[in-house]
Amino acid sequence: MKHIQGKRMLSVGVTALLTAALAAGCAGGTNNNTNQGAQPGGGAAAGDKPFQGKSITFVTANHPWGEAIKPLLPEFEAKTGMKVNVQSFFEDQLTQKLTVQFTANSATPDVFMYRPLQEGKLFYKNGWVSPLDEFPNKDASYDFADFSKSSIGSVTVDGKLAGIPIITEQEILYYRKDLLQNAGIAVPKTMDELVAAAKKLHDPSKEIYGFVARGQRSPLVTQVSSFVFSEGGDFHNGNKATINTPEAIKAFTTYGTLLKDFGPPGVLNMSWPQAFGIFAQGKVAFITDANSLYGNVTDPEKSKVSDKVGFAMFPGGAGGSKPYSITSWGLAMNSKTANKEASWEFIKWATSKEIVLKTQQAGNPGARASVWDMAEGVTGFPAELVPIIKESAKVGVDHDRPVVISVGEARDAVGEIVQQVMAGQTNIKETADKANAALQAIMDKDNAK
Repeated sequence: MKHIQGKRMLSVGVTALLTAALAAGCAGGTNNNTNQGAQPGGGAAAGDKPFQGKSITFVTANHPWGEAIKPLLPEFEAKTGMKVNVQSFFEDQLTQKLTVQFTANSATPDVFMYRPLQEGKLFYKNGWVSPLDEFPNKDASYDFADFSKSSIGSVTVDGKLAGIPIITEQEILYYRKDLLQNAGIAVPKTMDELVAAAKKLHDPSKEIYGFVARGQRSPLVTQVSSFVFSEGGDFHNGNKATINTPEAIKAFTTYGTLLKDFGPPGVLNMSWPQAFGIFAQGKVAFITDANSLYGNVTDPEKSKVSDKVGFAMFPGGAGGSKPYSITSWGLAMNSKTANKEASWEFIKWATSKEIVLKTQQAGNPGARASVWDMAEGVTGFPAELVPIIKESAKVGVDHDRPVVISVGEARDAVGEIVQQVMAGQTNIKETADKANAALQAIMDKDNAK
């Protein structure tokens, strides 16, 4: 693919991002820039440091992974002789900042954190990220095959490696051990069993609800994805939208009906904080959502049922258990960087087994199977959750939303179908057909750019 150069027209989505960035005022009070890392020195002689005198700029999100990596930078700088200048931004501001700089063809930052499934395709199509395919297998000790297949799938665009995974997550089933035990109900392994258990445990008169999940139109899309995959469907097949197939309609109907019939009041307006909040209050039997959010229900300071929470594989449908298993954050290289070798050296170090072990011990779920197999690699996670994460990574799907450039528009199209089910519509085929046509138009528009 030819990268977009010079003064070519901005690709779809960029103008809106740029406008938002300028309105937000990326420079100034909200900019949380820091300059991290000790000056090169100590240890080996200067001649043994392959990048002595080199300097790169690394942009992170204000994210726990970024906080975990910063204290480790002096070690990298001392080993390589390289200076790493760090800038940190709030999540939405990060995208705005990067958009402004890349639109201006800036050679910095050299390396940056990004969300592969949210802006990865946009960044790649615009020629803003450098494909990394030539790098991972240069050093056998890096062991690129150690990364889970699904995590690499998330960072691959048009068959090219656009980044390296640093944070992964999967959708799982959370449940109340005590409620199931008291009712003599086994942990659901299938979608039918989940529906039956939610129905049996649902008792609004006692403020106990069978099921909760995200009900807002856009936020629900990532979580209904596992329902779709587990029924054998997907959002699209290549460049063809498929959200009106029988498999997709069945999945949307199951998710919407669970929330409509067994959800708490106000579920239509819930995203993950509200859904986890009511579960943590002890009012819900089941919730399906990202494993990365477990602390919201296991922390005694946040949850009244912290000692009663169980974890299970996502329930299987007609296609088996197929939860999403994605890279939620990755590291990418600026295509305009003048320091490609130095930038890769940093990415290779930050995603090496040694460093992934350290960042994962701090509670950041990584993508390396070998680290998940180490006893010391899972100390930051509940023991019951670890095998669920490992199995989900093996069988999971590498996306949790339509893989398009115009992600927001696509999510709205999908979410509308589920919300119609929640509103009581019994036959959603017509709604699904309209939504499918809308998604197809979005995909066609994106592909034409």
